[in-house]
Amino acid sequence: MAETEQVAGLSLAQLEHINTHLERRYIQPGKLPGALTLVARRGEIACVKAQGLMDVERKKPVSRDTIFRIYSMTKPITSIAMMQLYEQGRFLLDDPVHKYIPAWKNRRVYKSGLYPGFLTVPATTTMTIRDLFTHMSGLTYGFMNRTNVDAAYRELKLDGSSSLTLESLVDRLSELPLEFSPGSAWNYSVSTDVLGYLVQLLSDQPFDEYLKEHIFDPLDMPDTGFFVRDDQLDRFAACYLYESGEQFRLQDDPETSNYRRQDRFQSGGGGLVSTIDDYFHFAQALCQGGTFRGQRIIGRKTLEFMRQNHLPGNQDLPGLSVGAFSETPYAGSGFGLGFSVKTDVARSQINGSVGEYGWGGLASTNFFIDPVEELVMIFMTQLIPSSSYPIRQELRAIVNGALC
Repeated sequence: MAETEQVAGLSLAQLEHINTHLERRYIQPGKLPGALTLVARRGEIACVKAQGLMDVERKKPVSRDTIFRIYSMTKPITSIAMMQLYEQGRFLLDDPVHKYIPAWKNRRVYKSGLYPGFLTVPATTTMTIRDLFTHMSGLTYGFMNRTNVDAAYRELKLDGSSSLTLESLVDRLSELPLEFSPGSAWNYSVSTDVLGYLVQLLSDQPFDEYLKEHIFDPLDMPDTGFFVRDDQLDRFAACYLYESGEQFRLQDDPETSNYRRQDRFQSGGGGLVSTIDDYFHFAQALCQGGTFRGQRIIGRKTLEFMRQNHLPGNQDLPGLSVGAFSETPYAGSGFGLGFSVKTDVARSQINGSVGEYGWGGLASTNFFIDPVEELVMIFMTQLIPSSSYPIRQELRAIVNGALC
């Protein structure tokens, strides 16, 4: 094979497969409205490619400054914010959650029944802050559609509603049973929303203001926040819902979106919008040990600690998960303090490195950081659910194939 043009040790010819693959397999056939992909290595951006439409109804093309709903890609940001407070001695990971939320003492676990007539038993363990980071808290999400507990979450609109606040979320969760005793299983959940509440509580600062002051402003992330301002509206993408037959329909119109409400719920688990460059600044800070353009947001050793597998016995997710939902394939992946962490490349059946970490969002956005290769990949689109197509795995195969 002849040598090809390279940027930061990445083959540009191989990276071009991202464009052709997405265009031929997803955009031209009408499976995806549009996409925006960024790949960088050693701090240098090797490619950024915008394809298709950000708003099909208005025929507006995706551009580099398009604003996307990043949903659960909010979680790593919230986790970094919380660990900034850890570095100030504000809490310890093994602190019981009820130390900060007294109503959460003596939590109970679901046994049987329907809301509000649940039959419960006492939890055999005490929920710690680490359980919130690792999704081993016993909390859940309403959209899981798996148990009578998550049905109660849906009835109470605990995944987010116009009336929900961080305070009311924590209050309502105190009245519901856990799915299991904390630390005994893994279940994707509103745990990171509770971390957002704790950021606000421990910093004595509104959650959105804390993020702006300590992460967004230092990293030059002006388009990242919980709502879309008037001056951003023209760049705000529409969001679509997958339908059978590999087609999609409009799910959230940008002009009438709830994201236009300044008083909307500040979900630390899934509430932010962002651009690909804003999120690259955040991801590159992590790739560089916590610093970007001279601005440090987290200590190097703290970040190393966060990206270790914190699941008991170094297990991967299949050994502990009680649900069938995750923003990462289960096999060969553990979970750190806010990210998935690859523990076994062969078992994962996806090319990469041990220690690769990242996460994704409900509307099929995704990012990963490979600290071994100093590699960052960010993919933006707006199609719910994220399980519609195996794009994340396909992109990893293409990107890793570009390493020279």
